[in-house]
Amino acid sequence: MQPESVPELARQLGLDPDRIAFQAVSGGSIGRAYCLSSADRKLFVKCMDADEAAILKAECDGLTQLSKTGAIRTPEVVGLGEINAVAWLAMSWCDMQPVTDAGFVQLGTQLVRLHQHASEQFGFNSDNFIGRTPQPNRWDSDWCSFFLSQRLGPQLQRLDRHQADAFWERQLPALVESWERKFAGYQPQPALLHGDLWSGNVAMTVSDEPLIFDPAVHYGDRECDLAMADLFGGFNDCFYQRYQALWPLEPDWAERRRYYQLYHLLNHANLFAGHYLQISKKLIGELSAV
Repeated sequence: MQPESVPELARQLGLDPDRIAFQAVSGGSIGRAYCLSSADRKLFVKCMDADEAAILKAECDGLTQLSKTGAIRTPEVVGLGEINAVAWLAMSWCDMQPVTDAGFVQLGTQLVRLHQHASEQFGFNSDNFIGRTPQPNRWDSDWCSFFLSQRLGPQLQRLDRHQADAFWERQLPALVESWERKFAGYQPQPALLHGDLWSGNVAMTVSDEPLIFDPAVHYGDRECDLAMADLFGGFNDCFYQRYQALWPLEPDWAERRRYYQLYHLLNHANLFAGHYLQISKKLIGELSAV
């Protein structure tokens, strides 16, 4: 955000534009991040170009949905808007620290509470994003269909459009057949999910509360959040043990986890290419072969 836009941002947030400080900070992995502070308030402001305003709107909606449950602490949404072709999202400032063992136990308990917020169908009331990638969320009563048509399918089709080889869409029929053969009758409770629960989106506050942010919220299989948590590591065993003690996972969860992790690997292949392309190809081959 340009310096000349900061006073207007302050005014829209109810702050005195003559008595604020505004500086760039870390934390905006797909946008630009700033700290906006006054004598009695401190805010985290995320900015993106106006043509990507929908990403910030989706983040705002996701944080609001999570906050309504009261299950896990999230940053409070303070405002959302656009100034001089720059979209912005303002949230409460949260001083953060790494999650402790006790924090992971608490997070396991709180994630169960979040997942117990259920819907009658899978999806969400609007499409959103996983990183910068569009994530469709059309309501569907069948989990098998939803996961194939709105998760794996779009990622493979996107790769097929943007990569030079014709590998990706050719793999879809075999992947569909393997998923349906194993899990066509699997119908979990549609649970409210964070949707992008990796360690970079989890922290502890200075008051020792777990904090989650940067969601890709929807109603899906609760195992999806746990699969993402496992994919890149960073979650202690006591987190999984606490979750399992309170709400044991269904049989065959370890096999489903590989499909759920494939979704995020495909998304990383779309976003970053590189070695994620080869990792995704290898996992597709393994899943389709059995």
